[in-house]
Amino acid sequence: MFKKLLLILIMVTFAASAFAVKNKNSIQVKGSDTMVNLGQAWAEKYMEINAGDFAAVTGGGSGTGLSSLISGTCDIAMSSRNIKEKEIALAKQKGIDPNEIKVALDGLAVIVNPDNPISKLTLAQLADIFTGRVTNWKEIGGKDEKIVVLSREVNSGTHVYFKEHVLRKNDSNSKEEFAPTALMLSSSQAIADEVAGNPSAIGYYGMGYVSKKQKALAIAKDGKLEYESPIIENVINGKYPISRPLFLYTNGVPGGLVKKFVDFILSKEGQNIVLATDFVPVK
Repeated sequence: MFKKLLLILIMVTFAASAFAVKNKNSIQVKGSDTMVNLGQAWAEKYMEINAGDFAAVTGGGSGTGLSSLISGTCDIAMSSRNIKEKEIALAKQKGIDPNEIKVALDGLAVIVNPDNPISKLTLAQLADIFTGRVTNWKEIGGKDEKIVVLSREVNSGTHVYFKEHVLRKNDSNSKEEFAPTALMLSSSQAIADEVAGNPSAIGYYGMGYVSKKQKALAIAKDGKLEYESPIIENVINGKYPISRPLFLYTNGVPGGLVKKFVDFILSKEGQNIVLATDFVPVK
């Protein structure tokens, strides 16, 4: 009996040690749906170079990633928006010190079905559509069809950015909200799929998600200025009006494996992956 108990104890200790070793060489990355494909591309190349390390990348939205960082259930949060003051306060209460690292730039593409004759809109027209003041495509020169408005869900950093910069026009006093009829979808891919199959739909997401199944609109700040497409050059030179930085958040200045992964992301090789996935490098 004693020998059996001793054997079980040895096995449990060995399993725990094995888990600790594995855990020591692995990191959890969670957050922005916009960044999830980019994050997975980083992780795949990083693990190819560093065979003994493991990086798991999942989406869920910027808010979800930041919540996970604050609760200590991930090592790195990906976010397509700045962390909020209330999130910083909550993090401090839990002994977490959010450290912001800018890793890429992105242009938010506004997309419609390729069969939609509309090819360009102003920011004011976008605000009218997404708040529900304009409800039929014929009101802005399109077909006599009801507009189907698609948005990311409220936990998404992309949702927050679009609301603040397009609907509310960067006015902190504005209370503009998405139309009550807007369909809140859980991912950028869900919006892409819906637009691809619905000629009346309009949505938005990071330009890295645009494919031949959707048409990205050219956007102008107002009707007097040039309409610009969401392409890398226009994000770099600031001409495309719906552009934003993309961030990683860590608990304090990164060290150990987290630092190793972040250093790779900011290296030439990591930034080349940014470019290859249709985002804009910060270096």
